[in-house]
Amino acid sequence: MLTLTNVSRRFGTTAAVNDVCLQIPNGQMVAIIGRSGAGKSTLVRMINRLVEPTTGRIHFDDADVTSLRGRDLRRWRGRAAMIFQGFNLAPRLDVLTNVLVGASLEVSQARRLLGLYPRKERLRAAEALDDLGLLVKALERAERLSGGQQQRAAIARALMQRPSLILADEPIASLDPHNARIVMDTLRRINRDQKISVLCNLHSLDTARAYADRIIGLNAGRIVFDGPPATLNEQAIAEVYGSANDGEAVTEMAA
Repeated sequence: MLTLTNVSRRFGTTAAVNDVCLQIPNGQMVAIIGRSGAGKSTLVRMINRLVEPTTGRIHFDDADVTSLRGRDLRRWRGRAAMIFQGFNLAPRLDVLTNVLVGASLEVSQARRLLGLYPRKERLRAAEALDDLGLLVKALERAERLSGGQQQRAAIARALMQRPSLILADEPIASLDPHNARIVMDTLRRINRDQKISVLCNLHSLDTARAYADRIIGLNAGRIVFDGPPATLNEQAIAEVYGSANDGEAVTEMAA
């Protein structure tokens, strides 16, 4: 269970996230929606401590995430794997090596610097790529892959971390509708088959409704909606976006 208790993040006088309380059961797929600047990215990045909460506590099962330091914090970031809009791959390295970076906590720094990953980790990386339909691209430079392929490689890298939780920060924002569907199908399949919790920031209501078990709506850093997709009605949309007919609210990417 992921639990956020009165979590806030302030930048100067601005509250990017304001007194958020959440409980997310293990294995749930959650979409976080809201306007640009609503606090979606800040919220997700606080969960794995890329951004520090100003106030509040974050717990995962019995662990107090907000108190972790040093190696314990690095281990938590392994369990709470991040997937970014910009893929964050090393463009000139081959795809397999990019995926192996996800095994960094299980491989010494010296071996990582020399690219000397154990055979078992190379096999695990190859299996992850095969599962995501990218094994044939394993030895190609990451920069030669399409955007959708690069995002799937980033997901494979995240899986190498053996995560309990995947945090996806606008994972399809830079993709065309076809590749957006492939990436979201992939995240949903991982969620269902491996029982890994997925928190995914999304701009598209159609995508959130199609893939999520639960939708959380933010407005000015506060939760203004939290419920199953079927209950996200026009009134709720207006609370999240300010207008039920807002163009941003109904952007279609992957129905």
